[in-house]
Amino acid sequence: MKDYKRYLITAALPYANGPVHLGHLAGVYVPADIYVRYLRQRGRDVAFVCGSDEHGVPITIKAKKEGVSSQDIVDRYHKINKKAFTDLGISFDIYSRTTSPTHRETASEFFKLLYEKGEFIEKTTKQYFDTGANQFLADRYITGTCPKCHNEEAYGDQCESCGTSLNPTDLINPKSRLSGNAPELRDTKHWFLPLDKYEPWLKEWILEENKHWKPNVYGQCKSWIDAGLQPRAVSRDLDWGIPVPVEGAEGKVLYVWFDAPIGYISATKELTPDWEKYWKDDATRMIHFIGKDNIVFHCIIFPTMLKADGSYILPENVPANEFLNLEGDKISTSKNWAVWLHEYLEEFPGKQDVLRYVLCANSPEAKDNDFTWKDYQTRNNNELVAVLGNFVNRALVLTHKYFDGKVPEAGDLTDFDKDIIAQMPKIKDKVEASLENFRLREALAFAMELARLGNKYLAESEPWKLIKTDEARVKTILNISLQITANLSTVIEAFLPDTAKKLREFLNINVISWEDAAQANNVAAGHQTNKPSLLFEKVEDSQVEFQVEKLHKAKAANEAANAEAEPQKPNVSFDDFTKMDIRIGTILEAKKVAKTKKLLQLKIDTGIDTRTVVSGIAEYYEPEKIIGKQVSILVNLETRKIRGIESQGMILMAEDADGTLRFVEPSENTKEGSQVS
Repeated sequence: MKDYKRYLITAALPYANGPVHLGHLAGVYVPADIYVRYLRQRGRDVAFVCGSDEHGVPITIKAKKEGVSSQDIVDRYHKINKKAFTDLGISFDIYSRTTSPTHRETASEFFKLLYEKGEFIEKTTKQYFDTGANQFLADRYITGTCPKCHNEEAYGDQCESCGTSLNPTDLINPKSRLSGNAPELRDTKHWFLPLDKYEPWLKEWILEENKHWKPNVYGQCKSWIDAGLQPRAVSRDLDWGIPVPVEGAEGKVLYVWFDAPIGYISATKELTPDWEKYWKDDATRMIHFIGKDNIVFHCIIFPTMLKADGSYILPENVPANEFLNLEGDKISTSKNWAVWLHEYLEEFPGKQDVLRYVLCANSPEAKDNDFTWKDYQTRNNNELVAVLGNFVNRALVLTHKYFDGKVPEAGDLTDFDKDIIAQMPKIKDKVEASLENFRLREALAFAMELARLGNKYLAESEPWKLIKTDEARVKTILNISLQITANLSTVIEAFLPDTAKKLREFLNINVISWEDAAQANNVAAGHQTNKPSLLFEKVEDSQVEFQVEKLHKAKAANEAANAEAEPQKPNVSFDDFTKMDIRIGTILEAKKVAKTKKLLQLKIDTGIDTRTVVSGIAEYYEPEKIIGKQVSILVNLETRKIRGIESQGMILMAEDADGTLRFVEPSENTKEGSQVS
C-alpha cells in the first residue's frame, strides 16, 4: 500500500432532524472513531471531520410537523447530537454544520466553478407538484411503492428497505407527504450533473483501480455502473437550503446530496488554514465511513463532483457497513423503534465503553446484524466483566494483597512464562492487521485474546495457592500479569478509551506507544500501582426488561399519535339511522365467559328491562371494576347466541389508535333508558 503522509477521515453527516441512534453508531461513528484512534496511536497525521447535515426535506418535514422553523429544528438537534458524540468519546477533530457561513460559501463556490466550466446540463423536466399545497415536491415529500422490493413506504430518492437509489418517477402509486394526494407532473428547470459523461472514468477508477473495496461497496457500485448512469439533478424546488448561485434560479436550492458532502471540505476549512493539504495533496489518504444507504453518493456522485472540479483527491477507500436492526425489526425513526444515544448515556452513566464494545463486537460489517438488549447484557456480563474485568482485577488485587501494590520483580522464566510472553506480540500484530484492513470486529476479538491470555495464565499458574510455598514464583507470575495489563491499556484503547484510561490509572503509568505494546517490561519492578476498582458492573435482568418494555411502549405511543382515522363508511339513509334504538344502561353484573380470553357476560339495566349482553372487552376491563358503570347500548339489535349465551344487544365502544377499546358513556350519571340521539 502507498506510504501516505496524512489521513483525512470523514464520517457521514447525520441529519439534524432527530437524535442519533444505535444504527448510526454501529454503521458509521464507532467504526470511524476506532480507526482514527488507532491511526493516532501510530502517530499518523489525521483530520477526522464530521458535522450536522442541516438542509434537505427531512428537516422541513420535521419543522412543519412541529410548527417551528427549520432553523429551530437544526439548532436543537445539532446541539443534542454534538454533545452525545462527545459523551460517547467520538473524537472528531471538528463537528461542524452545513448552515455555517463557511459551508454556505464553500458549497456556492463549488457549484459556480462547475457551472462556469460548463459541467452542468440545464434542462426543463417533469416534476411532481402538489396542487393542494401549491408547491413542487422534493424527493422526500413523495412516497410510494419501490419498484425493486415493493416496499410501500419508499421515498422519492431512495428505498430505505432495500437501499435502492430512486427518482420520484420510479415510484409506483406516488403520493404527497404534505396532503396525501396523488401529485401531478409539471415542468420545472434544474441543473444536472452528467454522470453518464463520467461513466468511462468511473468504470476504470472503481471497477479496475478499487477492487480492494469491500464486496458490498464494490458490488453496489458495479450494479449502478452496469445499469448505465444518467444525469443527476443537483438543484431542487425548495425554500430551505443553499440558494443556487446563478441567475434564473430563484426558488431553487442545492440538492442536499450535492450540498452535504461538500460539508467535509468546509469543516476541514474551519479546522485548519492548511485544509488544502488534506484535500488536494496526493500524499493524503481519504477514507469515507458511511452506511450502505450512502454508497452511491460517496462512491459515484461525490467523486464525480471532485473529478469535475479537477483539483481534489479522491477517496482511497469507503468501508461502508450494512444495517443494524433492533430486537428483530428494522430501526425506524418514524416509528420510534430505536435506541437513542443521548437517552442511553443518561440511563447508563459511565457505560460508554460497554456500548462501544457491543456495537463493535456485533458490527454489521458484511451483513445486517441485530442489536438486542439480551445480547448487550450477555456481552457485558460474560465478556467485559468475566474476561477483561476479571483478569485486571485479579492481577492488581493480588499485587496489593501480597506486595503492597508494588510491581514484583520477575525471576527465572518457565517455558510457560516464555510462551505467554511470546503470545503478546502475535496478538498485537493480529489486531493491527485487522484494523489496517477495516475488519474491526475481528480486531476487537483479537484484542480480547490478550485478556483471555491473562486469565488463562493466572488460572493455570494459581498464584493464590503458590504464595504459601513459593513467593518468588508468585512474583514472576504477577509481574507478567501486570505487563499484560499494561499492554492491554494500549491494545484496547481505540475500542474502549475510558477503560484504557482506567487501566493506566490503576497501574499509575503513562500512555504506552503502539510499537511498545507487546513488551514484557512496560512496568518496572518496584513501581507503585494504585488500588483498583471494578472496571465493569453486571447488567441485571430488570434493566434489560425495562429497556425492551420502553421500546414497545414508545412504538405504541408513536403509532397512536400518528394513526389516521378509518375512512368514512358508505352513507346510510336518515330513515335507516332512526331505526337504531340506543339507550343508556347500567352494568349490574359482569363475569368472564368460560374458556375464552376476550368475552365478558354482562347483565345490564336498560331502563326498559334487564338483559344479558356478551361483549369482547375482557382484555381491557376486569369484571369487578365495571359494575355500576353506565354504557350506551343498542337495544333493538337482533339477538344472537355467542358461546351458548343469548346476547340481547350491543355495547357501543370507541377504539383508540393503539387498539384499546373504551366505553361510550355519558359524562354525567343519566337515568337508565334515556335515549341517545
